[in-house]
Amino acid sequence: MRIAGFVVPFFAAACLWAQTAPPTPPPAAPQLSPDTVVATIDGRKVTHEELRRFIAVLPAQMQKAIAQNRRSFLQQYALLNRLAEEAEKAKLDQQTPYREQLQASRVQTLANAFLTEKFNSFPVQAEEQEKFYKEHGDRYGQVKVKVLYVAFSATPPPASAAGRKSLTEPEAKAKIEKLLAEARAGADFVKLVKEHSDDATSKAKDGEFGIMRRSDNLPEAVKNAVFALKQGEISEPVRQPNGFYLFRADEVTLRPYPEVKDEIFNELKKVRFDEWMKQTQAALNIKIENEAFFAPPAQPAPPAASPVK
Repeated sequence: MRIAGFVVPFFAAACLWAQTAPPTPPPAAPQLSPDTVVATIDGRKVTHEELRRFIAVLPAQMQKAIAQNRRSFLQQYALLNRLAEEAEKAKLDQQTPYREQLQASRVQTLANAFLTEKFNSFPVQAEEQEKFYKEHGDRYGQVKVKVLYVAFSATPPPASAAGRKSLTEPEAKAKIEKLLAEARAGADFVKLVKEHSDDATSKAKDGEFGIMRRSDNLPEAVKNAVFALKQGEISEPVRQPNGFYLFRADEVTLRPYPEVKDEIFNELKKVRFDEWMKQTQAALNIKIENEAFFAPPAQPAPPAASPVK
């Protein structure tokens, strides 16, 4: 019972996942020809290709686990097949609710298969990708920045061990506005970072924060401030939950086309796929025959009040 109780949920989750995600290549397997017989299960020869195909539709994490212990996987695979055969002998596939579950699984798998094939079928020419890049170059902007960070706290603790007093939000705002005025007046930004920044990581690198790209998952306020800068400019203070930032744009460039062409390829495919999906949904012929099915469920009556004694 312990093994069966583990195996069935293990593969049930895998099969459910496989209905909603495209197959991924399994981890590297031993170099065997497809028709190599790997094992015999209940007298039936199981080939390398049979097992490879089964593994290929499982989640990547599960594939990695299988690669670490193929013997355990084979035992589970054998048990799963034995249980499925017993279910068919008992005609469970013809009984409710299993019949409906199999049908729902089949419909979902086929629908997702068609969507995958349809998405892959939309052609995208190299000329289109290059044109898109030229016309939407600002979407691929990137800025190499330095930062100066002044932290604040709603309930400031005592002064730190280094002797620096923790600031309230108004105090932090006043301080960073003063530093901004000094920087724009010609003060050395790196020197200001070393003397005043509360971000230890960037401070250790003279304020270097790295490259920000428009495609990065950044707070909207940060993205708006950084990508409005010209090279050499310093942003207005940007408030974040625990402090204020100043960003200095050291380099403002575009990501090179070879780096983004695959993103453009998929984006153009998605545009065409979304349009096709919109048309497909609009072409559905749906006619409501009985509104009762769509009525909201009845709310349970509130419990009767207890009599006052």
